[in-house]
Amino acid sequence: MRLSDFEYHLPPELIAQEPVEQRDSSRLLVVRRSAGMLEHRSFADIVELVHPGDLLVMNDTRVTAARLRGHKRTGGKVEALLLCKLGANRYEAMVKPGRRVAVGSELFFGDGDLSAEVVERTESGGRILEFSSQTDCDTLIERIGEVPLPPYIYRSLADRERYQTIYARRGGSAAAPTAGLHFTPRLLEKIKRKGIGTTFVTLHIGLDTFRPVRCENVLDHEMHSETFSLSAEAAEAINSCAGRVVVVGTTTARALESAAVGRRRIKAATGSTSLFITPGYEFKIVDALVTNFHMPKSTLLMLVSALAGRDLILRAYAEAVKEQYRFLSFGDAMFIE
Repeated sequence: MRLSDFEYHLPPELIAQEPVEQRDSSRLLVVRRSAGMLEHRSFADIVELVHPGDLLVMNDTRVTAARLRGHKRTGGKVEALLLCKLGANRYEAMVKPGRRVAVGSELFFGDGDLSAEVVERTESGGRILEFSSQTDCDTLIERIGEVPLPPYIYRSLADRERYQTIYARRGGSAAAPTAGLHFTPRLLEKIKRKGIGTTFVTLHIGLDTFRPVRCENVLDHEMHSETFSLSAEAAEAINSCAGRVVVVGTTTARALESAAVGRRRIKAATGSTSLFITPGYEFKIVDALVTNFHMPKSTLLMLVSALAGRDLILRAYAEAVKEQYRFLSFGDAMFIE
């Protein structure tokens, strides 16, 4: 399986730089696997595409990473992306320019009222930052910090909650599970009233989700590891589902398949997963998938190709480009059934 098998032309102007005004007004490309057919809809139509007895499974992770811009004591500019909190004033972070930020360096952010010392270097090349105990660092980080948008988005976000799903509740993610950004409270209520169940898993997305695949032999790629949690209640809902398990997002799909113990059998689990899903993989839990449009040659494109078939997915992507769909995190959606 070659990396070039997952190439397609993505015009830069189709990469959405901001979300649509109304979450569920995004476009929806329906991919019908059994018939090999494509259909153009609005995302609000998802309520017509799920059926009584189906179960909608979503990722309730919340983005808590924050980007801080500042300088070193020498005056050199520095940027820190806080990934996770390790203690009262201690965070794991990625810093730029990494080679110039040594252990022992002092970093100053905002107007200088937030400072940190680099106390350790991590195995992955990151840094452990210890913020001054004389400040309320969490409040200052919230005020000074920027939403860590993906690297292909160049515009700032006026409302930072638009990079959170409406059901985000468990902090720890460096990026949003963007397939879920299209749902509104009203749309979810309509889905529930129709007799569709809902449940949640948690998978915290790491920065490596944006790391490109560089191996021409796809199977040589080392998949990043991410933490996930699946409750006993969620496992029971999935195991007892009479209809389809309709999964929202590739992150949710990876969490479910990582906890699967057989066809439509899953167990409660908490841990980490580096599951790499490529064509040829036999899905055990996922029956249908809501997803956004992904980068060429990405692991996410490989996952949806495993579900729907590479040829059908590439035909769907060509159709989406032709019809000027909006791509990537703030873009339109696809429903594979």
